[in-house]
Amino acid sequence: MSPAMKANAPHTLDDFMAQALAMEREAVARYTEFADTMEVHNNQEVAALFRTMAQYEGKHVEQILAQMGWSSDPPPPEGGFGWPDLEAPETVPIDEVHYLMQPWHALQLALASEQRAEAFFGALAAAATNEEVRAKALELQAE
Repeated sequence: MSPAMKANAPHTLDDFMAQALAMEREAVARYTEFADTMEVHNNQEVAALFRTMAQYEGKHVEQILAQMGWSSDPPPPEGGFGWPDLEAPETVPIDEVHYLMQPWHALQLALASEQRAEAFFGALAAAATNEEVRAKALELQAE
């Protein structure tokens, strides 16, 4: 884990879940953007697959909101969420999508994003100073 990520590791369960929620929201937005792009390029099969992925991530958003009893997203922390890159680990990089891609390409991108998320939650669990945060990070890593 980078020193910046370790310094920005959430110290409370609320902060951790806000981070997880932001990651899921970003994934929903990106998959929706990809679906829209594929529709413009008449790649309906891949567009439908990206819409399905956005729906799965949207269910994760709903689960977090319900679990935390939140009616809206909490504000981000002052220092940001401590992503290892500019975007959340679960977000598929925008430059990895092209209009001629096949469904298997989309599935490979989704798998890679889930693997990045799994590694991110594992690193957060290792850096956690709060047992509640560590336990939840390990739970999300396993998912």
